[in-house]
Amino acid sequence: MAAPLKQCLVRRNGAREQHGVAASCLRELRDKAGGLLAIDEARAPITLVLAEDGTIVDDEDYFLCLPANTKFVALAKNEKWSSKNLDGGTAWLSESMDEVDSAVEKWKQLARQLKNDLSNIILMSEDDLQVLIDVPCSDLAEELEQSQTQIQVLQDTLQQVLDRREEERQSRQLLELYLEALKNEDSILSKVAESETVPRKEMDVVDTGTSSTGILAKTALSDQILAALKEKPAPELCLDSQDLELVFKEDTEALALALSWDKQKAEALQQACDQELSKRLQQVQTLHSLRNTSKGKKTLPWGDWPSSKRKK
Repeated sequence: MAAPLKQCLVRRNGAREQHGVAASCLRELRDKAGGLLAIDEARAPITLVLAEDGTIVDDEDYFLCLPANTKFVALAKNEKWSSKNLDGGTAWLSESMDEVDSAVEKWKQLARQLKNDLSNIILMSEDDLQVLIDVPCSDLAEELEQSQTQIQVLQDTLQQVLDRREEERQSRQLLELYLEALKNEDSILSKVAESETVPRKEMDVVDTGTSSTGILAKTALSDQILAALKEKPAPELCLDSQDLELVFKEDTEALALALSWDKQKAEALQQACDQELSKRLQQVQTLHSLRNTSKGKKTLPWGDWPSSKRKK
């Protein structure tokens, strides 16, 4: 069975003109982009990155998880992604702001992602899920061209996804508290044993402070992502898939400095983000496999989503 075509938008680095391309796989998109953008074969290989943040797209499964009309920048050999354009680097930002000019445009954009592929629910952030839950059922039904009964089932499912992430967060917090209590107990017992075997000796204690290399490292993460990492427990559960990848690929030392954490804690966070991203992509891949084995079904059946809403 031939893979379905995905609508994409491609352009050269620093250019404003973009081209619409339909491709069934990453290799096909790369080949078509090279021809449409007149990239000489001598400047191969072509690298495709996301236009919004420069994320390199070189994994076929990740490409399949991206929504339709995702914007790509095609980089020729030795080219590097840059957000700068003729207007000083703000064109891409103003373009993005135009697309999401208001809360209404925000939920409509998210709704279009679900209309293209319901499995995008797995990749959404908690904030995005809440936006869709808060939309009036009649408005969402009109946008998705479904009955209000089916939309109510969908919103119940979105709420269940939020509930499961919150339950997972609480479970992790309880586990962390338990491990911290065990650690403190062991520390107290070791100090008591030491005080009983070693005679006490008074001595002056000099606070030398913490050492600092004085090296300032910059991070590419937005203030919104950094705030979520600092303030929310198990922050990997509230971020969307693209933010998870940004955190995982961030320089560990730069991340630690930005969060005022030690390097070990920053590494643990990046590992948690990588595991969460892998889990979500695996779930999406599983749904795609189930869809491909269904006879004559090109989208997930709306009626197959569970209709019971969990009590909060």
